[in-house]
Amino acid sequence: MLRRWNRHSIRSRLFLLFLISTMTLLILVCVLYYQKTTQIIHSKISDLAEKNISQTVGLFNLLLEGYDSVTKSLSSNSELTRLIMEKDKEDVNGEVGFISERSITNLLGAAYYSRDDIIGIHIISAGGKVYSYERRFAGIVDRNYSSTDWYRKLVESNGKMVWLGLSQGSLINSILQQDTVFVFGRQLYDFNNYKPIGILLIETDPKPIMSALSNVTISPNSRVYIVDPDNRVIATTDPGISTDDDKQKRYPSFNGLPRPTDNEIVIDNGTDQLIVSANAAMANWTVFGLTPKADISAELAQTRLYLLIVIAAVIVLSTVLASLISRNIARPLKLLIREMRQVEMGNFRGAVNVNSYEEINSLVSSFNRMVLRMDELIERITLSSISEKNAELQALQSQVNPHFLYNTLDMIYWMLDERENDLLGRVILSLSQMFRYSSHWEEASKTTLRQELDQMRHYMTIIENRLEGRVTTEIDVEDRWLDAPMPKMTLQPIIENAVKSGLEPLDQGRPGILRVYAEADEEARELRIVISDNGIGMSEETLEHIRRLIKEPVFGRSTQSEPGIEPVRRGIGLPNVHHRLVIMFGESYGLRIDSVQEEGTTVVIVMPLPVL
Repeated sequence: MLRRWNRHSIRSRLFLLFLISTMTLLILVCVLYYQKTTQIIHSKISDLAEKNISQTVGLFNLLLEGYDSVTKSLSSNSELTRLIMEKDKEDVNGEVGFISERSITNLLGAAYYSRDDIIGIHIISAGGKVYSYERRFAGIVDRNYSSTDWYRKLVESNGKMVWLGLSQGSLINSILQQDTVFVFGRQLYDFNNYKPIGILLIETDPKPIMSALSNVTISPNSRVYIVDPDNRVIATTDPGISTDDDKQKRYPSFNGLPRPTDNEIVIDNGTDQLIVSANAAMANWTVFGLTPKADISAELAQTRLYLLIVIAAVIVLSTVLASLISRNIARPLKLLIREMRQVEMGNFRGAVNVNSYEEINSLVSSFNRMVLRMDELIERITLSSISEKNAELQALQSQVNPHFLYNTLDMIYWMLDERENDLLGRVILSLSQMFRYSSHWEEASKTTLRQELDQMRHYMTIIENRLEGRVTTEIDVEDRWLDAPMPKMTLQPIIENAVKSGLEPLDQGRPGILRVYAEADEEARELRIVISDNGIGMSEETLEHIRRLIKEPVFGRSTQSEPGIEPVRRGIGLPNVHHRLVIMFGESYGLRIDSVQEEGTTVVIVMPLPVL
């Protein structure tokens, strides 16, 4: 698999790596974001459900306290109690009885109009008389009320408040059975002898109850139940459950739901639905709010849709960016590879021109400099080879037949030795050694300072004998520099120019001195071979002309002197020596010339400091 991956182009690999990295990061961020968002939403919904049920229970308690105060105002009304007791004692309904019944009705009406949500107030006396005040028209009293469950609860309540809950239709008015009412009541007592005198039954509009229940709902499928301690449903928003006395009101499923204590709110998030519950202390009821988690998850659908849109957009954008970035990186590299193949085929004249990232620009610049350097080195090697061949040719041309000449010179030396002519013999021997040295070019004209100094000594032997003591030579070079490499035939042209142009023209009374010494510059890492004479020197114009001359190419240069400039000797000469030093060591090295007229000339050969 790794081999297959390595066969892909760099653009394909960069594209896949960038795209995979982006997608991995995107998916990770989206998963974490969705999990965090889900957690926050669930937490917010739980907090909202807790707050809603707390408010609902508070509303229930306030509402029930209001209803309780209405019943207490009636049960504690001594006038109402007296009238009911007197009415039960009458055998006939005379005018007094009518006035008493009217007074009872007025007292009920006063309580009725104290609240807008009361639908009807009914009192059933111990003697079986029924007194009602209703918003609607009076109906027929159900005479079987004494056998009903609600009547039994009121009779057995011992004066405590009895909350009967929601009822489909009036409990006492047999005609009004269409509307749902909320029913509660209590038993009435004669507080003088604490004797029950009847029951009080009040029916109210259920809208405040249902409005409070709807406050608990979180989603359209949320269901809210008010359950008494016997798991009897008092009121609910669930249309599938009835609260009629004639139908089943106990639901065993409430047994497993969490029951809160006083002033406590319980939240159960461990099932497939969110359950919140709280106690309505006034009636000892428990309010349950059940919301399917599927509805809560539905709240996250928009978030998921948004994330999917974002992911799709980022995928498209990442693909485009990956393509652009991989192309921008791969394009200059392809150009670089193409140019490298040209270099492999020997074409060093090309160059890569790109404007990309800093690292790639640096790489391309380094490649261009390397190719340019290689081209310069090849040109320098070619020039060096030509210079060497030219120097070799000039050396060969300066000899008619080198082998024949130095063999002949050896023979003449032995003939002079037999005749004991030592002076001329030394000259002939030196000349023979010079011819022999100049004719050997097997090592590509590379030699050492030691060999160059030996060649110089042979040459100076001839010159000193020819000038009969007018020129003396001083050589001061430390032994550690004698093995320093240098081009062949470097010292001889400089010494020859010093003798011919500087020392020979001196007056007879002024001895000529030629000094050769070496000095090292550790800081500049240079070894300098200094050849100085005390000859006639040269003018400023001639010195500048020579300095310019050694900087020009060796071949194709005109040998004519400029007007007013002393003629320069033709041959290998100083320019040839300088350019061979440059070719061997680099542009920083070569010849440096200084001269003062009538004081002398100094030529410095600058080479790299050899490693000892």
